[in-house]
Amino acid sequence: MQVDGHTRTCGIFGYPVRHTFSPAMHNAAFAALGLNFVYVPFLVPAEYLPAAVAAIRALGLIGVNITIPHKEAVLPYLDQLSREARMIGAVNTIINQGGRLVGHNTDGRGLLRSLAEEACFNPAGKSALVLGAGGAARSVAVALVLAGTERIFLANRSPRRAEALAGLLARIASTGITVVPRLEKEETALAKAVARADLIVQTTPVGMHPAVEECVSFPFSLLRPGQLVCDLIYNPLETKFLELARLAGAKTVNGMGMMIYQGALAFTHWTGQPAPVAVMREALQRAAGLSPAP
Repeated sequence: MQVDGHTRTCGIFGYPVRHTFSPAMHNAAFAALGLNFVYVPFLVPAEYLPAAVAAIRALGLIGVNITIPHKEAVLPYLDQLSREARMIGAVNTIINQGGRLVGHNTDGRGLLRSLAEEACFNPAGKSALVLGAGGAARSVAVALVLAGTERIFLANRSPRRAEALAGLLARIASTGITVVPRLEKEETALAKAVARADLIVQTTPVGMHPAVEECVSFPFSLLRPGQLVCDLIYNPLETKFLELARLAGAKTVNGMGMMIYQGALAFTHWTGQPAPVAVMREALQRAAGLSPAP
């Protein structure tokens, strides 16, 4: 890659940001298509977020990804929000349209594409159980509602957070929303949710590297063969949660696809070209030092 006076710049704003694999993924994609673009990580403390957003315009960046802790805090500094970003209340991608900054959230759509490509799964008319009620759960649940999911069960250690998410979803569509009282106990409500769910999505960071032996408390014995179970974590590629689900007979999908496809959507927003997904997957696996799951 050669940077010159014609190079277009994009990147990621976060704090911290050294852990990100996005530069490897996007720069490999730019190189594969022969695009004179470069993707750079920017360490942005909270107090400098307004100045950093203004710099997108001032420096002519084509756009940026937004990661923790800025996904919600960045909203007041943008000119426009996509429908999903407005519903979720968080942004992970900004596009600079001639100085007008438009915020998008590609996380949920990234997951849906991952499920479609890797498991031939369409949530329309189906039921889903979402474990967790944080920002990732919000993105997933909103995407599922917009995709026509018939019923969503929400299970979280804090029922209050799950109730808040249920209220948000109820304002978006007529999808049936049920809050499961407690996640860590094998109660009747959770058993019913597991039995009815076509899709189960684990959205918490439990089991992420380096704490790979940790696992969300879940009644794996209630899973049925062919049921689809997804964990948003991609390091390791198979978490303890996915391992136990697989051993119970469920079909499993890790978070690698969501990471790739949310990035692919951002790539297309910035370049106007289809993303080379296979190249991005290989670059991400190489950067993360990951080996294929069983």
